[in-house]
Amino acid sequence: MRRGIVVLDFGSQYNQLIARRVRELGVYSVLVSAHTPIADIVAMRPAGIIFSGGPASVYDDDAPRVDPGVYALGVPILGICYGMQMIAADLGGRVEAAKSSEYGAAIVQFAPHSPLTTDGPQSQSVWMSHSDHIVTPPDGFVVDGRTDGAIAAMSDRARGVYAVQFHPEVEHTKYGLDMLRAFVLDVCGCAQQWTAHTLIDDAVAHIKQTVGDRRVLCALSGGVDSSVVAALLHRAIGNQLTCMFIDHGFLRQGEAEAVMETFSDAMDMHVVAIDARAQFLEAIADVDDPEMKRKRIGHTFIETFEREAKRLGTFSFLAQGTLYTDVVESGTATAQTIKSHHNVGGLPERMQFALIEPLRELFKDEVRRVG
Repeated sequence: MRRGIVVLDFGSQYNQLIARRVRELGVYSVLVSAHTPIADIVAMRPAGIIFSGGPASVYDDDAPRVDPGVYALGVPILGICYGMQMIAADLGGRVEAAKSSEYGAAIVQFAPHSPLTTDGPQSQSVWMSHSDHIVTPPDGFVVDGRTDGAIAAMSDRARGVYAVQFHPEVEHTKYGLDMLRAFVLDVCGCAQQWTAHTLIDDAVAHIKQTVGDRRVLCALSGGVDSSVVAALLHRAIGNQLTCMFIDHGFLRQGEAEAVMETFSDAMDMHVVAIDARAQFLEAIADVDDPEMKRKRIGHTFIETFEREAKRLGTFSFLAQGTLYTDVVESGTATAQTIKSHHNVGGLPERMQFALIEPLRELFKDEVRRVG
C-alpha cells in the first residue's frame, strides 16, 4: 500500500508547512531533500509528489533540479511556486524574470472546472512570492488560472502534473487547503488514515515489537514530548518502563508535585523522583552569564542522570522525545545523535543504550493530539 505524499524540498520557508497541511488532511507525508535519489523516492511508494517553492531561479546554473526520472514514475505531481517554474522548464516551457514581481495577496481568476478548484469560486485571493514567471507553458498544459501579471496555475491531466504559482499551504490563500485536499484525496486517491488513534496503535505495536521483554529508561520532565513518550511506553510495556523525574529546582511552584500526582499516582507509572535542587542551585551560585548557567545546568543534569541510572539497574533502551522537526533539521532521517538541547542532552557515550523514539515521525501539533 502506498504510504502517502512525498514533499521534495527546494528551499522554501514553508517546506514543513506543506507536509503538515497534508497530514492535517489525514494523510501521511514525508519531507525530503530535492536531491533525494530517485531509487529512494521509489522506495517510499508515494501516492503523489509535491515540489516545494524555493528562492532560486530555474535558469541559474546552480538552481536545484529534480531527477528527471520523477516525471516517469506515473504518480501525480503538484508543483508550488519554484516547483511550478521548474516543471515548466523541465518539460519544455519558458521561464523568465518578470518585469514586476508579485509579493503578497493577489487575485487569481480560475478557468471553469479547474482541477484543483472544483469547490471554490473562480475568483480567489492567494499568496504570491515570486520574481520569475512562466511565459510559455509546456506542450499539453492548460492554463487554469491567471493574475493580472502572471500564469498562476496550469495542469496536464493526462500526465497527472499540476502546478500553482502561489502558496496554497499558507492561511493567506483562502481556499489553499481545499486545493491541497483536491490534489491529495481526489487526484492521488489517498486514504485518510493518519489519525491520532492510528498513530497510537502503530506506536504501541512498534514499541512492543522493538522492546520485547527488556527494560526502558525514560527521562520524564512533565513537558509535552517526554509525557507523551512515557504514556505510549507505559501503554505498550507497563512495568518494563522506569521514568526518572529530576527536580532541578527551576520548575514552576507545585510542578514537581503535579508531575508525580499525574504519572505515578493517577497513571500508575513507575516514576523515580530525584530531588537534586541543592546540587543544581550550587552549580550556578557564582554564575551571572546566562549561557554559562545553561552549560552548568546541562552538565549537572548529565551527572545526575548517569549516577541515578546506574543505581536503578540495567536498561536496554533510552526513550528519546525526538520529533520530526528534529529529523528534518538534522538533514537526515537516520540521525541517531542525542542532541545537546533535547531531552537528555549530551549523555556520555559510555552509557550504552539503544534509542527508542516513538515520536520520531510526528510534528509538535501531532504530538499534542496523540497526548
